[in-house]
Amino acid sequence: MSDIAEKKLSKAEVAELRKLRLEAMNLQEIEGNPLDAEDIAMFEMFEREGWTHERRLAYIIEAARASAGEK
Repeated sequence: MSDIAEKKLSKAEVAELRKLRLEAMNLQEIEGNPLDAEDIAMFEMFEREGWTHERRLAYIIEAARASAGEK
């Protein structure tokens, strides 16, 4: 994961992804399935840190495994 951890998105890429996230959040709310505070905080962290899609996916998979009790 070190290669994944070292890459960062540009400010423009982060801004575009933030715009897409906000649009997706609005659609989720319309569908009656809004993101909770924990989910929003996670996506804001991704944006703040400039994480790539690969790093984001690795983080989510690791968190899911941890919550399921896997190693």
